[in-house]
Parts: sequence; C-alpha cells; structure tokens
Amino acid sequence: MTALADLLARRIGATGPITVADYMAECLLHPEHGYYSTRDPFGIRGDFTTAPEISQMFGELLGLCLAQAWLDQGAPARFTLAELGPGRGTLMADLLRATRGVTGFHDAARLQLVEASPTLRTLQRRTLGDHPARWLDHAAELPDGPLYLIANEFFDALPIRQFVRSGRGWRERMVGLAEGTLGFGLGPETGLAPLAHRLADTAPGEIVELCPAAAPIMEEIARRISGHGGLALAVDYGGWHSRGDTLQALRGHRRDDPLAAPGEADLTAHVDFEALALAAAPCATAFTTQGEFLSGLGIGSRTERLSQALDGDALASHLAASHRLTDAAEMGRLFKVLAVFPPQGPPPAGFAI
Repeated sequence: MTALADLLARRIGATGPITVADYMAECLLHPEHGYYSTRDPFGIRGDFTTAPEISQMFGELLGLCLAQAWLDQGAPARFTLAELGPGRGTLMADLLRATRGVTGFHDAARLQLVEASPTLRTLQRRTLGDHPARWLDHAAELPDGPLYLIANEFFDALPIRQFVRSGRGWRERMVGLAEGTLGFGLGPETGLAPLAHRLADTAPGEIVELCPAAAPIMEEIARRISGHGGLALAVDYGGWHSRGDTLQALRGHRRDDPLAAPGEADLTAHVDFEALALAAAPCATAFTTQGEFLSGLGIGSRTERLSQALDGDALASHLAASHRLTDAAEMGRLFKVLAVFPPQGPPPAGFAI
C-alpha cells in the first residue's frame, strides 16, 4: 500500500466514501504524495509521452497557427501567450523557436504558464532558459486582453465525477473501502439537474462523466477571447458527448488499475469536447481530429523538409514520429483539437472552412 493509499483509507474510514473527483485530485496533486507534485512523469523514463516529446513539429505548427491568427486579427501590440499544463516546457520552447521569424510576435507576447506542480515549474524554467515568463496557479489569473493559448493534454487530467444511470435517476460512483482495500461503490439514487437531459440518450447501467473544473476554466478563456480577441487550441484525447467509463491509470507506459497505486500512476479521463464548446459561448468554435489539424497546417511538407538533413536511424525516427502524430491508428484520430476564437471570426489555420 502506498503512503497516499494509507492516508485515503484512513480518511474514508473516518468520514465515508469519496467521489472519483476527490480521489483523482488527491492522487494527482496531494502536496506530499501527489503524482504531479513529486516527479517528472514524461518521456521514456516516465509513465507517458505527449506529442511535444514525440516531435518538435507539433509545437512548431501550433505556434505558427497562433501567430497566423495574431496576424489575421491585426497583430495586437500586446497580448498574452499562455499554456495550460506546460509539462516540461517542450511545446512552448518549440513554439517560441518557430515564431521567432514572425515580425513583432515575440515583442508583443507576454508569456504566462498555468502550472500547479512545483517540480514541473522548475523543469519548465530550465527548458525556457532566459525567456521571460510568469507562472500562475489558475487560469482565472490570466490577464485581461487578447489571449493566444494552448492546452495540450491538460483537460484530461482534471478530476471527473462518474454517474451510473439507475432507473429515472443517477447513482454516483464512489471510492470506498472493502475489507480495508480501496474499491468502487455507488451512492444513493438521486435526480441530478446537470444530467437531466442525458436520461433521453442513456440506458440503465450506463456511465456518464462530468468534469466540474473544465467549464469554469473554458469560460475564463472564452471571456477574454470574446472581449479582446485571440485563439485557444485545446488538444486532447476524447470525443463529442460523454458516454462510458473512461477513467484510466498509466504507470510505466502501461495501463494500471486506477485504485492500485494512488499517487504513483497518472490518472486521466477522456475529454468531453461538446461540454467545452458549450462553455466557450459566445465564442465561435471549430473541432477536428489531430491528424486532420496537423495535416491542414502542413505537417507533410514540414516532415519532408526536415527529412532532407537526416538519414539512417534519425530519419526513420523522424518519419515514425510524424506517422504517430497523424495516423488514424495512432494519435491522429483518438486525439482531437478544439479551437476557440472570436464570434463571427473565421476558423484558424488547420480547420476546414
């Protein structure tokens, strides 16, 4: 039993079962034993690999997409360049390198990074070197004004609540104790207003997930973009319209039981992009797969250009990375991209018109 598992067991024993959201929050961000509070989870030595770690092209193309939107919206003289959950800082470093040639972009940008983990903040500072940046605890702290923002695999790590359809109501999935061991159970049946509309498209026994923190964060982003301009790109795995149990644990690049090792495995859930798009009103939104988005931004041409300076294993690795990011059987279809931009504005580069 991990140290955090023991703490959770004692808490549950004293006060009763906790929600899946409470369990996820403790596992990921407990100040002493939380997964993100204590380690660098990325790369081969970590538990998972994100798109920026796979290829520099990912961050480069997203950066150029933001820069093009900045130009299309009149190149405001001062704007916030932000990332939610910047990981090691790899994506932002690639973005900044790719946009150096966009006249005025760096001079106008004020870099803001929303990161809760002290460990990852240290890594981000090291990756970004001397580039001036400001770290924030919450998206609500972002300055008012034009906002150009990226959130790559951020929303999937926000704690979720799970509800099981039961007759004409819902029973919340809880984490409790069974003979001293953490286990799942169900709370009492209740009518739940936020899920009243889901009674029409679910059957008894089906699970629907809610992410309480996601909508307020998106509302903060959309308020700035609708009032001042900008663009937000949310890239994550998930779909349109939540259905089913998507809670998963990753440990050593392999799936694990979410209750097996609290604090020592990454916990995530699929993102409901429909809910994010609704929260982004009155902004306009566009939605597509990661593969289609990167292809629309010209990853094929970029892959070919970088290939000219490579051979042997380096070339093979480069081509494999491009394939992994875009192929439907890899990340290309599972991962989606939601763009949030000013009302009545044209969709950004990478989205079909």
